[in-house]
Amino acid sequence: MKETKKHIDIEITEVGIITDIKRDVITIKGIPSCVYGEMLEFESGDKGVVIEFDEEKVVALLLGTGIESKVGDKAVSRGELLKVPVTEKLVGRIVNGVAEAVDGKGPIRSTQYNPVFRDAVPIMDRVPITESLKTGIKIIDTMVAIGKGQRELIVGDRQTGKTTIAIDSIMNQKDENVICIYCWIGGSYTSMVKMIEALDNKGSLSHTIVVAAPASVSSTEQYLAPYTACAIGEYFVDRKKDVLVVFDNLTKHAWIYRQISLLLNRSPGREAYPGDIFYVHSQLMERACRMDPKKGGSMTFLPIADTLQGDITGYIQTNLVSMTDGQIYTSATLFNEGFRPAVDIGLSVSRIGSKVQSPALKEVSVKLRLEYAQFKELQKLTKMRAKISTEIAKKISRGQTLSEILVQPANSPVSEIEEILVFYAFDVGILEPFGKKEVFNFEKNIFKFVEKNYPELLGDIKFTKELTPQIKKDLNKVFVKFFEEQKIEM
Repeated sequence: MKETKKHIDIEITEVGIITDIKRDVITIKGIPSCVYGEMLEFESGDKGVVIEFDEEKVVALLLGTGIESKVGDKAVSRGELLKVPVTEKLVGRIVNGVAEAVDGKGPIRSTQYNPVFRDAVPIMDRVPITESLKTGIKIIDTMVAIGKGQRELIVGDRQTGKTTIAIDSIMNQKDENVICIYCWIGGSYTSMVKMIEALDNKGSLSHTIVVAAPASVSSTEQYLAPYTACAIGEYFVDRKKDVLVVFDNLTKHAWIYRQISLLLNRSPGREAYPGDIFYVHSQLMERACRMDPKKGGSMTFLPIADTLQGDITGYIQTNLVSMTDGQIYTSATLFNEGFRPAVDIGLSVSRIGSKVQSPALKEVSVKLRLEYAQFKELQKLTKMRAKISTEIAKKISRGQTLSEILVQPANSPVSEIEEILVFYAFDVGILEPFGKKEVFNFEKNIFKFVEKNYPELLGDIKFTKELTPQIKKDLNKVFVKFFEEQKIEM
C-alpha cells in the first residue's frame, strides 16, 4: 500500500502583552516580526492595526468604538495586513472608515479584500493623462480643466463653496460612466447628511460610494478613511473603470494624525505636526493614476483643504500643493460678492489643463483667462478714475458679460456641449450688447433650442469635437434665429 501524506496547515502567530493604553493608541511589548498596517487581535476581542514599531515595542490603533482591552492582556498577530471588503455592491452605499455598511441597508458581503495600505501603481504601468474629467462647472472646465488620473487640490477658507464644487463634479459623472467615492473626514455629522441628501436628490448616489468618518467616530476610523477610499477605488481601477475620489477634507485628517502622534510622544515640528505628515499624505496622493488601458482604468483625486483667512502658505496647504497637479482656490471675497463658484482664477491652476480639453472647448476658452484677468485689473482702475476711454469701457462691458456667464448656481452642472455653445457666443461677441437678464436667458435656453430645432448640429459638434468653419457658420445662424424667437433685438 502506498503511504498517503497529509498536509497540515500550521498557523504562525506571535504574541505580545499590552503595556499601555491611551485613548485609541495601544502599546504592546513583543511581536518582533510585525509590519506597518498589520492586523492584531486582543484577548478581549478588540482588534487593532500596527502604525509604529521599534526593537522594544509595537504601537497599534484600536479599531471600533468601545475598548474592552486592559493593560496585561495578550495581543496576537497572525501575519495579516488590514484589508477591507471590495465589491460592485458598494456602489450606492454608505460605509465607515473600514468599509462596513452604516446606512441601515444590511451588511455588504464580499469574497474579495484589498489592503488599506498599498503601494502606488508603478510608473511603467501608467500612461500620460489625455482624457478630460468634465466637472460641469463652467469656470473650471474652461480655465482650470481636470484630466482623468489627475490630483487637483480644492483649497480655500471655510464656507467658500469647496464642498459644492466636489458635489457638482460628482453629479456631472452620472452619464460619464465614472464611479465616484466621497470620503468624509472629521466634519460634522449634520453637514455630512446634507451632502448625502444633495447627492440623493439629484440621483447621484446611484454611482457614488460614501466613506463616512465624521468627527463623532474614533480617531482610528478618521485616520484610515482616505486609505480605505483608495482601496475601494483601486478595485474598480483594476477592472478598467474610471474613478473619482473626493477627500473632504485633508486638513482635518492632518489634525487627527497630529493628535495620534502627540499621544505617541513624537516630537512636534512646524505647527505641532509630526515630521512624517508629508509622507502620510504623499503616499495617499501617489495612488492617483491613469493606467495603461490594457491593465486598468484611472483614479482622479479631488482633495480638499482649509485655509485660515486666505493664507495658502500654511504647512498642510503647501504640502498638498507640492503633491498635487494644481489647485482650485476659492476666495471668501468673491463668495461674499456673489460670484459663485468663488474660484479665484489668479491663484488657480491646472498643470494638465488644456491638454485634456476637446479642440472645440479649447478654441472658445483659450483667451478667457487673459480676458478675465484684464477685466479685474480694469475694474480696479475705474474705481480710481472718473473718466475712462471708449476702448476700456468696451473691455469692461465684455468682462462683465464674462462674469455673468461664469456665475453658476450650486448643484446645476452643465454639459460640455452647453459650455461650447455659450462660450462660442461670447467669443464672437454676440452677448455683449445684452443685459444680465438676456444673458441668463440665453444660457438657460440655447441648448434646448438647438436640441429641439437643430439636433443634427449638436451631433456634428459631438462627433467632430471641433468648431469647423461650417459649424461656426451654422451656429451664427442659429443664434440669430434664437434671438428672433425670443423677440430680442440684436
